[in-house]
Amino acid sequence: MTAQIKYAYLKERTWLYRRNWPIDVALVIGSRAMKQSLKTGNAATARVRAAEVNARFEQRVSEVREQAEEALSATEVSTSQPEWSSTSQTALERLRATLEPSEAAVAYRRERQVVRVPSAELARAYLTKRSGELRHGGFKSVRYSVELFASKYGDLDVTELTRTEGREFLELVAQLSPTVGRSVEARGLSLEQLVDRSATAQARITARTQRRIWAQVNHWLDWCVYEGHLEANPFRSVRFDQKVRANPYAVPTDAEVVRLLGAYEPLLNPVLLICLLSGMRAGEAAGLVREDLVAKGQLGCFFHVRPNQVRLLKTPTAERLVPVHPELVPVLADLPSAGRLFPELSVNCVTKRFTELRRQLRLERPGLVFHSTRKWFVTQCERTGVPEHWTASLVGHQSARSENGLTYGIYSAGISDEQRRSIVDQIRLPVAVS
Repeated sequence: MTAQIKYAYLKERTWLYRRNWPIDVALVIGSRAMKQSLKTGNAATARVRAAEVNARFEQRVSEVREQAEEALSATEVSTSQPEWSSTSQTALERLRATLEPSEAAVAYRRERQVVRVPSAELARAYLTKRSGELRHGGFKSVRYSVELFASKYGDLDVTELTRTEGREFLELVAQLSPTVGRSVEARGLSLEQLVDRSATAQARITARTQRRIWAQVNHWLDWCVYEGHLEANPFRSVRFDQKVRANPYAVPTDAEVVRLLGAYEPLLNPVLLICLLSGMRAGEAAGLVREDLVAKGQLGCFFHVRPNQVRLLKTPTAERLVPVHPELVPVLADLPSAGRLFPELSVNCVTKRFTELRRQLRLERPGLVFHSTRKWFVTQCERTGVPEHWTASLVGHQSARSENGLTYGIYSAGISDEQRRSIVDQIRLPVAVS
């Protein structure tokens, strides 16, 4: 349950303060409310900071009223215009002019003033920050999206961005070809230039990719709000109307597995076997080190999939123990006895080699990619009658056994090593391969 803090509320993991000025003070200041980010997601810290802002609020109200009273007492109303209504605007202007040199008014205006900064400059600052937080692949995706937007609207101040620019950006992104982002010749081109290059192509990027680009640009604008460069994200009210269709990976058939392993690509084959018989992701297998192999006595050897000096994991649930399949024992014996098991391979190298091998074998079925090996392992587990939540623990997915997955994860210690071993030992490669 979210903590309750007077005049503060939690928005996207950050506490924000908002308190309406009294009507007489708001009339003088020219603002309806005092708004400020407390720059914390911790409720205890936010409560302390909200109390400090409350004290400043009360002090400012008192100072503004004192100045207003002095200004009004010094105002002489002409006998020819006895009604306050006829001189209200003049009096209000005189009040504001009187408050101009006041320290409270100056401090408030300085605090609430939105600094005008070009979008391109804020985009560079955001990418610099994110480069230290994201892994290489994730950062490349964010950089592409934000730089795509900045190439079109970078000269505009971020405060000048409106719904119009948001809708226009979505329309241009929808015209991009899926090949322009991977083309060497297209590097450094602006959004409009990429649209021109895409005009002759028939294919367009999928709705899923468009939505990812849109979400990453919105995340950047949310960061601008958090940093105080914007009052609100102007694109939040722009709807992404395209329907995103599921595009699942294909499951390799036994015949396809036979052909892939039978071709024997020296660098790729060991990783291919490991992923087929353990359900690992390409990055998890390519980043294995000899220390990740753990002996469990009579249960044999296990892969301890965990963060190491080579790679991180996708999610916290990805850390797990997976038994080494008997057919992998001779494969692992031929690999380096210390350090990385595949020093020459990266995720990019694995996926490209697999794509080339698939083309050589003319396996052009849509959805058949290296990640399909993981789906093959899950399918084999399902066909041998393994419960879904057991398979989830082997491949590093969150358990889906109960509707309340969080509660189940708290109370369950998971399956035993003996159960893991029995599951993996049931997996069989197609006869022609084994």
